[in-house]
Amino acid sequence: MAFWRKILQRDGGESLAICTALDIGTEFAKALVFEIGADGRGTVRGVGRKRQGLSHMQSGTVADIPAVVDNCAVALQEAEEMAGFRPTQVVVGIAGELVKGFTTTHSQERKKPDQPISESELQKLIDLVQREALREAERSITWETGLPNVDVRLVHAAVVGAAIDGYALTNPVGFQGRHVKIGIFNAFAPLVHLGALQSVTSQLDLELLEVVAEPYAVARVLGSETIRQSGALFVDVGGGTTDVALVRSGGIEGTRMFALGGRAFTKSLADRLDLPFPRAESLKVDYARGLSVERRDEIAGIVADDVEVWAAGVELVMEELGGGDLLPSRIYLCGGGSRLPEIREALAEERFWKRLSFARPPEVVVMAPDQVETISDATNLLIDQQDVTPLGLAYQAIELQTTEDPLDAALRRVLRAMKV
Repeated sequence: MAFWRKILQRDGGESLAICTALDIGTEFAKALVFEIGADGRGTVRGVGRKRQGLSHMQSGTVADIPAVVDNCAVALQEAEEMAGFRPTQVVVGIAGELVKGFTTTHSQERKKPDQPISESELQKLIDLVQREALREAERSITWETGLPNVDVRLVHAAVVGAAIDGYALTNPVGFQGRHVKIGIFNAFAPLVHLGALQSVTSQLDLELLEVVAEPYAVARVLGSETIRQSGALFVDVGGGTTDVALVRSGGIEGTRMFALGGRAFTKSLADRLDLPFPRAESLKVDYARGLSVERRDEIAGIVADDVEVWAAGVELVMEELGGGDLLPSRIYLCGGGSRLPEIREALAEERFWKRLSFARPPEVVVMAPDQVETISDATNLLIDQQDVTPLGLAYQAIELQTTEDPLDAALRRVLRAMKV
């Protein structure tokens, strides 16, 4: 794909000094303009946001390209004016039910264990993993859409682990051994979905540095070794979708998304209280912030009913991600929809976690921008859980600039040859 080629062309080039993170959400288009220092830390210099129209996005996917371009342009202009400069490169988040993220692990027994692993042998192994992952994504998306031959494209790929004879390695080249294992996280999406984002950035006259699956970005942003080793579940409640990511055994095992988010709660309030949508949205936001609102008890009852349905969706997704193994006992919450107190309460309830494979009651933690240690906010405008996702995208731009390890370099070469 075009943006993979752009990353490859940057190998060995100058490090990126400034960049933009663009979170094209169902409810808001959010832009962060930030600098990346020589120490690999980021500083946010400008923030902008613009509310999307009801028909502009559909469950996390672009439904009206010209309208979304206009909204993003407003958010970008606000961020750029605040920062005092305009980056030409952008990292964009992708969400939606048909974005499939999973880790494929492949084990292979070597016929000549005494022979050191060569660069070409490593690439051959990575190639096998990637082809297997692409077939799995095509099967899954074809089954869910009910359409034959859906054109599926790779969005994002990263090596999450490698080992020889059970010994974890960062670079298998040169090592001897019989059993080689490698795990790669891949996110795939239908071409129509990915193409819409490429069109948006093209019309904004920006170079698309990378498209990142949003739950992957959120799961990586805290960067804590403790989280990677003990594992965690990340739940991002957006306007149109809820994204869930599972981190276990030192790496991201998978991501899933389903089309139920904050906008569904607003629609329910509008219908049942007979209110215009903007008024219902305003009431929901005030209620979530604990402010005094009219008909509070009615609102609480409606939200509780909807959160019960939402929690059932999260339960199904976590069950699928867990695959029957124990789930980590920590859940991190972010996204504007997670402001509703009922969301956190639902995940902490015994009847929720008892039905899943948790060893003990999970600790539910609401994420905040100040937990992101590698990026500081010079604007002081990133204040709550809805700002974590764009920070996660910014973190991905920073990761691109760090020294690429040999496994990632081999993966890039395979992707270039596959032209996925």
